[in-house]
Amino acid sequence: MAELQAGDKAPDFKLKDQNGDIVSLKELKGQKVVLYFYPEDDTPTCTQEACNLRDNHAILKKHGFTVLGISPDDSSKHKKFETKYKLPFTLLADTDMKVINQYGVWGEKNMYGRTYMGIKRTTFLIDEKGKIAHVIRKVLSKTHTDQILKAMAS
Repeated sequence: MAELQAGDKAPDFKLKDQNGDIVSLKELKGQKVVLYFYPEDDTPTCTQEACNLRDNHAILKKHGFTVLGISPDDSSKHKKFETKYKLPFTLLADTDMKVINQYGVWGEKNMYGRTYMGIKRTTFLIDEKGKIAHVIRKVLSKTHTDQILKAMAS
């Protein structure tokens, strides 16, 4: 599958959130969405990214964004992560990795000279019409909100 680019229609999905409720992208039409993919709840870099988005959530909301995080973790693990770090946004469980594959964020990674398959930390900024406005492929976990705001300003 070709990598999704700015201008592409964002693939729709229906996934369970941390509360067991179903969330679909189609239902969010008319809203701007920060859709971020991350490898695993409660790991150091994923926690940094989630806490950066938490600490700047008011700014993102002020700019009209709804924040959604997706990982292969299940709803109960998401709930523990949300509770532990007081995350004010929705975490979606993609346990069968269907959406992860639709968005093309599963692939070969390299760390410390070791190659393996995993989630490529990626954020899609989706406009009110359901189109991808920007793709952030080199996510900086500690300053991710700044990356999002700079992408939207460009």
